[in-house]
Amino acid sequence: MGAVQNLTSRAAQMGIALLPTQATAFDRFTRELLAWNAEFNLTAITDAEQVEVRHYLDSLALIPALAALDGISPAALTARVLRAVDVGAGAGLPGLALRIVWPRLQLTCIEATGKKVRFMEHLAVELGLSDVALVQGRAEELGLRPPHREAYDLVVARAVAALPTLIEYLLPLARRGGRVIAYKGSAAHEEALAAEPGIRLLGGHLQKLIPVEVPGLAETRTLVVIEKISPTPDGFPRGRGLPRRHPLGAALPSGNAESGPDL
Repeated sequence: MGAVQNLTSRAAQMGIALLPTQATAFDRFTRELLAWNAEFNLTAITDAEQVEVRHYLDSLALIPALAALDGISPAALTARVLRAVDVGAGAGLPGLALRIVWPRLQLTCIEATGKKVRFMEHLAVELGLSDVALVQGRAEELGLRPPHREAYDLVVARAVAALPTLIEYLLPLARRGGRVIAYKGSAAHEEALAAEPGIRLLGGHLQKLIPVEVPGLAETRTLVVIEKISPTPDGFPRGRGLPRRHPLGAALPSGNAESGPDL
């Protein structure tokens, strides 16, 4: 089975019907990612099939999970217009992967590393995603003021930091009534428990932990879903480095400083 057909088949197992143009876009994404990676070291995953499983399908797992949470189909979810931001987008994951399948997603990608932003700029041109906003910067600075503070319906992050740190990057960006979704691995429940005091402080409510199955992937995947129920207090996020050095809430047990998908 060819790469495009294989990805299409596995996406269908998740309830996502990839259009031929979308499958072709993912194929182009893979070729560009691996070509750039040879020079710029964007990802540790260099096998094309593993890119599809560990990057694309893992990223797309949000769609059926969020659709089920709202009691609608994945197709109905991707017909919605939402303003979304991917924090620590890296090489465009999960943000650009979601945008390929969700054309009405008004997407901003925030990334601090210049070479990764340049790759996303190149890829956006190659895939015709001219409406995606690509911002080089740090969430703990951008979240302090407009146009990003409390501006987004959906805030996502994958493999960025442990949850007690991550919430301070993400919740200030979500509007009241919006959602924050963090992609996590086997330590999701432990991290969520440690993060709960900080979630409440920043105006959030831990809504649900959703285990997801990614075809072709044996590891545990969990989406941590947080509702934004009240404004984030002034002064958050704190200055550069403080959320990581001094995370809100309880300290994690030793060995669980970070968890999430492998990059």
